[in-house]
Amino acid sequence: MSHDDSVYDGLLTESEGWAFGTSFEDPLAGVDLTVPDGVDPRELGAYALLLGDDALVLSQRLIEWCSNAPDLEDDIALANIALDLLGQARLLLARAAAADPGLVPVMPAGSPVPPEDALAFFRDDRDFRNVRMVEVPPGDFGETIARLLVFSCHRLALLQELTTSRDQVLAAIAAKGVKEVTYHRDYAARWFVTLAQGTEESRRRVVAGLGAVMAFHDELFEGSGAESAAARHGLGPDPRSLAGPVGAVIDQVLAVAEVERPVVKQVGRAAGAAGREGRHTEALSRMLAEMQVVARAHPQGLW
Repeated sequence: MSHDDSVYDGLLTESEGWAFGTSFEDPLAGVDLTVPDGVDPRELGAYALLLGDDALVLSQRLIEWCSNAPDLEDDIALANIALDLLGQARLLLARAAAADPGLVPVMPAGSPVPPEDALAFFRDDRDFRNVRMVEVPPGDFGETIARLLVFSCHRLALLQELTTSRDQVLAAIAAKGVKEVTYHRDYAARWFVTLAQGTEESRRRVVAGLGAVMAFHDELFEGSGAESAAARHGLGPDPRSLAGPVGAVIDQVLAVAEVERPVVKQVGRAAGAAGREGRHTEALSRMLAEMQVVARAHPQGLW
């Protein structure tokens, strides 16, 4: 490169890649996307969508720690965990779109936006199906660790069951995710114990964070119509069946940390609905406004 050349010159060159989805290949290219016999593609799509939304929204919350974590090592660790979840989200949203194209927001003719990115950037909050635990602001480091502990214990148990899903795509995504989320859970558990057994202030913060997170605990196991349909067709587990195994792991961590499981009032459902039905806190709307603003301002953006 000569003195007069600039690495930024390439940004002015036309290409076929979309600015937000990049020019990556279809994440499921070459994969057999056949829907299992007896399964309604719309039910499979709805189930993959909610799994993807959980991962996408928490990924966005965790990346807010980039350059803000207590030290460089944890800055990188949280960013890597966020990237793991983002990768899971991309695969799951792509699976949802392949199973039920009707889920994908209608884009202008000739739009370069791939289906999984359309689902991420061009849906409104009421169309997201994540549990509310993942959408609330991260709080302090203690609360972030508490949330990551509870969520990853649940996510790992779920993915372990999904490795035997009748849908081979979900099974393959889960098999990869198990390795990733095992690290997420262990990272959160080690930090939870460290904070609980550290100073009075670190203990106060992580215990308070756990209380805030546990207010959303029961929603993980209540189950929705999409999850019930998935369980009936062998696509995924009944969420209620995960409560025992997940609770046992959380209790084990709390015992080592010498922290009692908090008894807190659960955040109620609104008009009988919660996150799985598209009823969310205001925090999700604000988060999506920031996450989606560039994509919506430049829906035909190329790089």
